[in-house]
Amino acid sequence: MTANVAPQKIRYHVQGMDCGSCARKIETALTRVPGVSDIAISTTTEILRLRAAEAGTGEQVEKVVRDLGYGITPVTEDTRRHHDHGAEDGPWWRSAKGKLTLFCGIALAAAWGLAALLPGYEAWLYTAAMAVGLIPIARRAISAALAGAPFTIETLMTIAAVGAVIIGETEEAAIVVLLFLVGELLEGIAAGRARASIRSLTSLVPKTAFIERNGSLEEVQAGNLVVGDVLVIRPGDRVPADGEILSGESALDEAPVTGESTPKRKGEGEAVFAGTINTDGTLRVRVTAEAQDNTIARVVRLVEEAQEAKAPTERFIDRFSRYYTPAVLVVGALVAILPPLLAGEPWGEWVYKGLAVLLIGCPCALVISTPAAIAAGLAAGARRGLLIKGGAVLETLGKVTAVALDKTGTLTEGRPKVTDVIALGIATEREVLEDAAALDATSSHPIAKAIVAKAQAEGIEIAPAGAACGSVRPRRRPPSRRCRPRRRPGSAPCRRRARPCRSSS
Repeated sequence: MTANVAPQKIRYHVQGMDCGSCARKIETALTRVPGVSDIAISTTTEILRLRAAEAGTGEQVEKVVRDLGYGITPVTEDTRRHHDHGAEDGPWWRSAKGKLTLFCGIALAAAWGLAALLPGYEAWLYTAAMAVGLIPIARRAISAALAGAPFTIETLMTIAAVGAVIIGETEEAAIVVLLFLVGELLEGIAAGRARASIRSLTSLVPKTAFIERNGSLEEVQAGNLVVGDVLVIRPGDRVPADGEILSGESALDEAPVTGESTPKRKGEGEAVFAGTINTDGTLRVRVTAEAQDNTIARVVRLVEEAQEAKAPTERFIDRFSRYYTPAVLVVGALVAILPPLLAGEPWGEWVYKGLAVLLIGCPCALVISTPAAIAAGLAAGARRGLLIKGGAVLETLGKVTAVALDKTGTLTEGRPKVTDVIALGIATEREVLEDAAALDATSSHPIAKAIVAKAQAEGIEIAPAGAACGSVRPRRRPPSRRCRPRRRPGSAPCRRRARPCRSSS
């Protein structure tokens, strides 16, 4: 007897997905692999999750996905950390789609140049140029059809291009294939930017940390920290991991995580979050969560899960596109066949029109429009510190008529600024600002910092607080009420003296 093996959760990183149709193609193919269940694919994060009931199922999964034209690698600890810490996809011309598009464009340009020199060979030259781009497309269409997904954008393109060659429109066929590849490349670039904007959240966490080890400080990679490590966080450093303060006291700027603009004073026994900024004191912190479980990592996962949750419009587009692609094939075939059969119209003209229907009716733009708009919205929010829980929330925002907001850090930048200085006739605005900056020069309060910043922007040299009061310049003060010259005729004049200003020094 064979022992029952519990299904194992497996995660893969899939490269090359641009829109929801790519994910559906992979999902349809994997449902036919024995032992595979609970398939979940995120186009935005390029992550494939599934359960495998047998030990050798993973190899079959990888083969099926590669046959469809996508790259796939298992998500191990190293690859996950590499992916989570913002690994770039590289410039577009180094990607497989970028190289294919460039080669196809070069081949078309060469065919156009040679056609001028060899007038009798235009058809062969343009057919060869078209084949450079069409062969990979046709291979993907065949693999998808064998995997149970015959109605794909690659199928439409293959039929249209081959049909154009058959009716002698080889130049148009080559141009259409190139335009299709350019469109796919642009989709890939847009999807890559959305993924990069989400991964950029991880840049809030520093790459290295100072750890106490054997009585000395050692700089290590922040991703290698484990629970129980003791960190030393200097003033001005970002906190590299979630932890608990063992000793020290400091004000921590938690705006990158919580949006609260005023630094929060924390001391022994209190929790600190990865990505926050230690402002004015040295802290010893014990790590309480590893890199994959810290605050920033959880925020990134929430954004990814929000993008995986489909909005009502996106679900409708998905259902619609499943019937739309076969319908386009049927309509194109009817346009090409019925007029010649029923009305005796010329075959060449109507086959050309049927192929045009296939090209115009490509559903890729329709399928990618809603997911791309939602991904762009969620990613833009993530870059600005907003966690939007899915496309359904974005759609609901369009129906909102009234909004209540907490102004600090939401409607404002969360950082006070001096906009106006009003002297009230006692002194000039510059003198008031100079005195205020002198008093606040040693304070770490956000308003004090704003006053000092304004003085520096005005080019004021900030004097010590003690010297700023009276000893630097004489100050004309209006006479007090008691000392005003309101005496009766013949009475002694007022002899009250104004008290000198005391220096704090």
